[in-house]
Amino acid sequence: MDQSITENNKVVVNGQMHAAIKHDSAHKHVTGSAEYIDDIPEPAGLLYGALGLSQRAHADIVSMDFSEVAATPGVICVLTGKDVPGINDVSSNGSHDEPLLAETKVEFHGQPIFAVIAESRDIARRAARKAKIDYRDLPHWTDIDAARDNGGKLVITPMTLSRGDAASALESAPRRIKGSMRIGGQEHFYLEGHIALAIPGEDDDVCVWSSTQHPSEIQHIVSHVLAIPSHAVTVNIRRMGGGFGGKETQGNQFAALAAIAAKKLKRAVKFRPDRDEDMVATGKRHDFKLDYDIGFDEDGRILAVDAVYAARCGYSSDLSGPVTDRALFHADSSYFYPNVRLQSQPLKTHTVSNTAFRGFGGPQGMLGAERMIEEIAYATGKDPLEIRKLNFYGEPGSGRTLTPYHQDVEDNVLNRIVGELEESCDYLARRAAVLAFNRDSRYIRKGIALTPVKFGISFTMTAFNQAGALVHIYQDGSIHLNHGGTEMGQGLYTKVAQVIADAFQVDIERVKITATTTGKVPNTSATAASSGSDLNGMAAYDAARQIKERLVAFACEKWGVAISDVVFLPNRVRIGDMEIAFPDFIRQAYFARVQLSAAGFYKTPKIHWDRAAGKGRPFYYFAYGASCSEVSIDTLTGEYLIDRTDILHDVGRSLNPAIDIGQIEGGFVQGMGWLTTEELWWDDKGRLRTHAPSTYKIPLASDRPKIFNVKLAEWAENAEPTIGRSKAVGEPPFMLANSVFEALSMAVASVADYRVCPRLDAPATPERVLMAVERLKAM
Repeated sequence: MDQSITENNKVVVNGQMHAAIKHDSAHKHVTGSAEYIDDIPEPAGLLYGALGLSQRAHADIVSMDFSEVAATPGVICVLTGKDVPGINDVSSNGSHDEPLLAETKVEFHGQPIFAVIAESRDIARRAARKAKIDYRDLPHWTDIDAARDNGGKLVITPMTLSRGDAASALESAPRRIKGSMRIGGQEHFYLEGHIALAIPGEDDDVCVWSSTQHPSEIQHIVSHVLAIPSHAVTVNIRRMGGGFGGKETQGNQFAALAAIAAKKLKRAVKFRPDRDEDMVATGKRHDFKLDYDIGFDEDGRILAVDAVYAARCGYSSDLSGPVTDRALFHADSSYFYPNVRLQSQPLKTHTVSNTAFRGFGGPQGMLGAERMIEEIAYATGKDPLEIRKLNFYGEPGSGRTLTPYHQDVEDNVLNRIVGELEESCDYLARRAAVLAFNRDSRYIRKGIALTPVKFGISFTMTAFNQAGALVHIYQDGSIHLNHGGTEMGQGLYTKVAQVIADAFQVDIERVKITATTTGKVPNTSATAASSGSDLNGMAAYDAARQIKERLVAFACEKWGVAISDVVFLPNRVRIGDMEIAFPDFIRQAYFARVQLSAAGFYKTPKIHWDRAAGKGRPFYYFAYGASCSEVSIDTLTGEYLIDRTDILHDVGRSLNPAIDIGQIEGGFVQGMGWLTTEELWWDDKGRLRTHAPSTYKIPLASDRPKIFNVKLAEWAENAEPTIGRSKAVGEPPFMLANSVFEALSMAVASVADYRVCPRLDAPATPERVLMAVERLKAM
């Protein structure tokens, strides 16, 4: 056990904490026996709900006629905004700008206006199409340029980060480049769509099963729309079939509607939208447009950066404030900017409100930084990796450690991570081979790029950096574990169970993982910001510590030994010269009336943030990584292949290497999809046309790199006393895919002999690659 979480009494390591233990539900996922909300045996008299969606992007509602809907056989009722007992709002930030059901105006095509409750899901969906709604059309805009042209209305106050004098440094810089870059959004495309099941209870009580990353927010929203106290609402979730941030706030509307209908009709109600409806009615990753102005010297060292990060936020604020903030926090990527000014521009558009997505704005900020590095590399005729290393943050005392938000980078391992990967993947020789290949190849061109990752870990909203846990030990020595984190396939439940097994030195099979519920652990934070293991692991450990202290005190009193004579061994406890099996020891503690239950709590230390001033320490620590990708493109069609990717990633002392490697692989492929094949497109009527697997292209297994080498930095250890000295692994690997995008850019640049930056926009679809190739050929 790591010294940072060792107690006064001696502990002998049972190997549970850092072991490559299988995911607790892996066999259930493979066999199909894992129970999701739609698999729960349905209560008697269950009703089903369906959404009625707007057919306009922006319009006043003139009239609504639901007579044909209500007359449909099997329809029980139609819900509108007037049927909401409490507040007709499901905004996650208290801004009251997101009605549960629109009443007088719609602001995006697909906005929920009403809900149909019927005896079957099919009846509800078919009936919803019979509504007759008259609209008075209003001007609408769906993208960043149009939003700017129509006054640039913002959904939330923007943020500025600054240090030094960017304007003066740009004016005096030997070299200067201005440019812009478009960065596309992304659909979460979780395997399990949104779903909620509400079961009414007596008095005000209602129990909601929701596929959510934030049970306490669902509880909060349901209590507000029903005008009842939070204690009357219990929210449960055992597992999700994927979340990726899309279930942090977007499950609110489904849970709220199910709960309203359940209480109104005194029958259980389930909402499970069709995939098309899910994609149309729920938010996505934010599209960005980056306008940048960079100054640098003849060697390629950055002297100043001035940049504006405009985002398509949608019709309401949702999480656009913190998402665009975090884009600025990561606009430096791994690079030191001596003089800098960064501004966010969270623009209102008549599209669904965009929301959290793995990386939470960080990927857009970091990709923009790589574009700026690329600009400098092509302008100076140097290898982009040389420019990257020249501009890395320095070691403490170097004068090159201060971020644009005035936090010092104290745990920098960039040079070691990048250096080791550069050597292990034979980057220099392979780059030389790529250059040689491109000289002799007429149609196929190759590219190679090695890019770094530096990603800050913590919620930038300081209050969210807390967690609770509940641990019981029963008389037979079995252990019940509950905490506020949610399981969406990432292995959080397994990791926290490992913490408890390690604390008591018992086999992990003795630890029962239970569904997350607001009835056991209150006021939970969302499982997001890569903080699940950090927060909930420490909270669970705190609960275990309390119980162990009582057990040690009991042993000392009963057998007259010193604290140092009580040692937890694998599945047994040594007390002096005697050893007792763990279940027998627990049974004796019970009969001695020792409390065998504890509520644990943890809050992240050191962090603080002043948004208005743009200064503070928003992150507890940084996670690092690097990836090298090699690609081949067909200059006649724009099609491409990812030939090879090598990754070295820092997860500190891994709590579970098998799960962490899986997270790195999955994050990389999802990031690769965002940067290559996944494209969102709205037509001139404001309709999302990429709303199903037929039109929206996520990566296939065949799209992964043909050679895919992933390795953990085994020497790494978190400098901060996190659980087991581990580091977060949920979001940071997503940005490893930047190497694919940069490699594609190099392949395109070869067409013009690497003289100019290709200025490739994301996603780099085959069409965009081909257009960039043709543009460079014409130069």
